[in-house]
Amino acid sequence: MELTWISIAASLAMGSGAAFLFIYAVKRDWMKNIEDAKYQVFWSDRQDTPPVNPSQEKADGSQSKAK
Repeated sequence: MELTWISIAASLAMGSGAAFLFIYAVKRDWMKNIEDAKYQVFWSDRQDTPPVNPSQEKADGSQSKAK
């Protein structure tokens, strides 16, 4: 029975901690522009991968080695 109360107290502490962290982040404008993170990841992925020549692409979508 003691273990049940300990797990209930721990879950309430973690939930309230997450709620306070969320409120703190909103007040500090950490979530000002949520879409900005999406575009940073998108454009960094686009710049890291070199363009694939369609003639070098196999039927299954993988790239063949250039000859």
